[in-house]
Amino acid sequence: MTRGPESRDVIAVTIGVPTYRRPELLDALLKTLPARIAECADLGVEIDVLVVDNDPEGSARDVAARAGIPVRYVIEQTAGIAAARNRLLDECADRDLIAFIDDDEIPRETWLSSLLTVWREHGADAVMGRVISVFDDDVDPWLLASGTFRRPPRQTGTVLQVAAAGNLLLDLRAIRRRGLRFDESLGLGGGEDTLFSRQLAHQGGLIVWCNESETEDLVVAARLSRGWAAQRAFSSANAGTRIQLQLTEGRFRRMALRVRAAGRRCADRRRRSAQDLRRTHLEHHASRQRHAPLSPRPRHDRRRPRPPLRRIPSPIGG
Repeated sequence: MTRGPESRDVIAVTIGVPTYRRPELLDALLKTLPARIAECADLGVEIDVLVVDNDPEGSARDVAARAGIPVRYVIEQTAGIAAARNRLLDECADRDLIAFIDDDEIPRETWLSSLLTVWREHGADAVMGRVISVFDDDVDPWLLASGTFRRPPRQTGTVLQVAAAGNLLLDLRAIRRRGLRFDESLGLGGGEDTLFSRQLAHQGGLIVWCNESETEDLVVAARLSRGWAAQRAFSSANAGTRIQLQLTEGRFRRMALRVRAAGRRCADRRRRSAQDLRRTHLEHHASRQRHAPLSPRPRHDRRRPRPPLRRIPSPIGG
């Protein structure tokens, strides 16, 4: 059914923000939302904002209370991003759409209006937008080359089989019909949005890309290290295996998947050991170079025997 400006129905949209002990970042996000909501004035929508605080102590309460727009605020006691996302779904039982955005992101112009426009044009069950990493410090070129923060653009309307929830619009009616929830067993390790979106696609849901919807993700200094990137890759691989196990039918297929995953982990450990050994060797060599004398004599020069002295005849005989 067509909804929006082409009909007299008003679409009920909620901007859903899960948060955990980042009041300064949440405050910066909430300050941008009045302008983003105003951009949707001609789209036949009614928009509200919902913050789900995953901190039992309610560290985001004051930020939500003093926001420049009305904000619904609830606390989710169960730890984990999956529990916070499920609480957002539960609190939106009477809403049509929810636009997920993380508390450390800043929406750029037309963020929400672009999502809504693409949702309507494609009749999608979910629309994913871009998340662009922004760095406040100098970045190690190795990190950029590793692909950890690489989120390439796509053509708007591209059909996706998986989506992240950092910038994601969901048609809640399609989600409720399918009985989909975020898996809370993945709430602390990550990957809950990957499993959720893959289940949606597997059940025939349409997920499309919106290249015009952009948010900025401020990458803090703690993430600008090779160690963090390696741990992120390791955690993502483990989460990917758990997700694939849940989506794979048949005991023998799951067993084969576990064997392949174990083989990849062994290969990764060997590769990391070789890299650590090479790094240690290079650091040791560099240390020896730093502590070596400025102009050392080659060892073979110190041991070289002196040439025999030539006897020069005396001009005086005798």
